[in-house]
Amino acid sequence: MRKLFFLFLLALLLMPLISAEKPVNVYFFKSNGCPHCAKEKSFLDNLKADPSFSNIVVNEYEVGSNLKNAQLFSKVGKLLNANVAGVPFTVIGSTQIVGYSNDSSTGELIKSAIKRVQNGDERDILAEFISGNSVSSTTPVSIPEKLTFLGKSLNIKSLSLPGLTMVLALLDGFNPCAMWVLFFLISMILGLESRKKMWLIGSTFIAASGLVYFLILSAWLNVFLLIGYVKWVQLGLGFFALTGGVYTLYKTVKDSKGGCEVTSSQDRKNIFEKIKNIIREESLLVSLGGVALLAFGVNIVEALCSAGLPAIFTGVLSMHNLPTLTYYLYLVLYVFIFMLDDLAVFFVAMLTLRSIGIESKYSRYSRLIGSLIMLVLGILLLVKPELLR
Repeated sequence: MRKLFFLFLLALLLMPLISAEKPVNVYFFKSNGCPHCAKEKSFLDNLKADPSFSNIVVNEYEVGSNLKNAQLFSKVGKLLNANVAGVPFTVIGSTQIVGYSNDSSTGELIKSAIKRVQNGDERDILAEFISGNSVSSTTPVSIPEKLTFLGKSLNIKSLSLPGLTMVLALLDGFNPCAMWVLFFLISMILGLESRKKMWLIGSTFIAASGLVYFLILSAWLNVFLLIGYVKWVQLGLGFFALTGGVYTLYKTVKDSKGGCEVTSSQDRKNIFEKIKNIIREESLLVSLGGVALLAFGVNIVEALCSAGLPAIFTGVLSMHNLPTLTYYLYLVLYVFIFMLDDLAVFFVAMLTLRSIGIESKYSRYSRLIGSLIMLVLGILLLVKPELLR
C-alpha cells in the first residue's frame, strides 16, 4: 500500500514536468524599414498573448544593418536550400514562410506551423544550427541624430514624411517638361471670346494632368509594395537616386537654359497643332475631351523626364508601415503640391488675361536643388535606409 502511495505522489510531482509544453521557436528574419516585417512582428506580439500559443519563443534577427545576422541569414538559406533574397523570412519547425501578406493568410500559415511543432509532427531543424553559430537576436542599431551635408547640420529626427513629400513634390513641379504644354495652351485660350470656355479648357487640362500623375505614382507605389522589402531593390533604388542625382546635376550645370530634353522640336510642333485644333473646335464637349486626352498623352511621355523623384518618393513611402488609405493620401498630397505652380500660372493668367511663365533660371535652380536631394536620398538608401523610416 505504501508503495502505491509513493508512486501516486511521485506521479503528482512529475505531472507538471510531463504535461509542460516544450517551447516552439519561431525564427524571424527581418529588417528595419520593412513594412511587411512590421506587420508580422505585430502579429507575433499579439499571438504570444493567446493561451494556445503561449509557449512560442520569437527569435528576431535584424539582417539589414547587422552583419552577423545577415551572414547567418545567408547560411540558413544555404542549409534550407531556400531563396533568402528578401524579408520577412520565417522558419518554424521545418516550415519556411517567405514574406507577410496579412493576418488572415500568412498569419494562419504561421499558426498552422506552430501547431504542427506543438503536436510533434515537425522538429525544430534550426535549433542546433542556430546555437552552433552563436548569433544573438536583434542588435540595437546606433543612429546618429544629425547628418552633415555641405557644411550644414540637419537634424534627422526633425525629418518627417509629410515634409519630404512636400519638398520633393514642389521641386518636381518646377520640371520644365511638366509646364511647357500648359504655357502654350494658356497663350492659345487667351484668344477665345468666351471666358467660360477658357476656364473650362484650362481647368480640364490641369485636372487631367493631376489625375495621370496620380496614376503614375500609384503604379510606382504598388510595384514597391508588391515586391515588399528586398535588399537588392533598396540598393537598386539607392543606386538609381545616386546616379540620377549626379546626371541631373551635370546636365543642370552644363545646360544654363534648363529646358526639357525628352520631347523633340518636331514632336512639339505636332502637339502645338493639336492644341490649335482643339481650341478651334466649336463643340465644348469635344474640346474638353480632346484636352483631357492630350493631357494624358503628354504627361505619360513627359514622365520620363522626371521619373527620378516620383520613383524615389514612392520607394521611400513604401518603406513605412502605413494603412492603405494613408499611402494614397500621401500621393494626393504629392500631386497637389506638384500642381501648385501650374495652378498659380493658370489662375494668374485667367485673372489678368496675360500669359505668364516661370523663367528658366527658376527651373534650373529647382533642378539643382532636386539633384542634390536625390544625391542625399541615394546615399541614405545605400548606407542608412533606417533613417528614412
